[in-house]
Amino acid sequence: MQSVAPERVDDGLWEALLARDPHARRALPLYGALLDAAEAAPGAFVIGRLSQSLDGRIATAGGHSFWISGEADVLHTHRLRALCDAVVVGAGTIRADDPLLTTRNCRGPSPVRVVIDAERRLGPAFRVFRGGPATLLLCAEDAPGGEVGTAELLRLPRGGNGLDAASIVAALAARGLRRIHVEGGGLTVSRFLAAGCLDRLHVTIAPLLLGSGVPAFTLPGVARPQDGLRLEWTMHRLGEDILLDIPLERHP
Repeated sequence: MQSVAPERVDDGLWEALLARDPHARRALPLYGALLDAAEAAPGAFVIGRLSQSLDGRIATAGGHSFWISGEADVLHTHRLRALCDAVVVGAGTIRADDPLLTTRNCRGPSPVRVVIDAERRLGPAFRVFRGGPATLLLCAEDAPGGEVGTAELLRLPRGGNGLDAASIVAALAARGLRRIHVEGGGLTVSRFLAAGCLDRLHVTIAPLLLGSGVPAFTLPGVARPQDGLRLEWTMHRLGEDILLDIPLERHP
């Protein structure tokens, strides 16, 4: 198991990685592999990201998710933001957490913030709509309402229970946003995964049992274990947590 604990990544090495230094990539195998995969991918590169308890929950039954994972995992999330062009979340994450979605815990740029709100129900009080880095609000072509706060509204085709994931990836890539970080929540990451729109998946598992709560993944069921999607992964240590780095095959 490889270690990427915060104390192992000094500012100089991290800045070298941001500058695409080959030595930094070798010294930081988790992030180096991610950058190599992103550059090798045709078109966009999409990584999904979730942090869960040992029993597979991303929040309690009451919706509380701070803090399931530890500080090292929070830092990892900010590093992914710094390495990506866009960070994508669903409307439920905005309502529950009111996140800024900026890069603050490490050096590096903040990504374009992308909020999926298929029915256009979010109001302007949330922080992503009140200034800061550029924000895109994605809704269905037939959804009511207009722009919200400082966000730019982009209407896209429906797909399943929300927006078509492939259309989201294509629309962001057309704007030059090639590295796409789907940060949450569980339903949003699950929809991208089920649609075959993820190139990579990072799942952090915390040594915590919640007993009940919001599941990390909501996917179509299978009749037999052998019909499920069996994955390969590399394990990394994030403080007290374990990160699973999972390569996937994205559908064209």
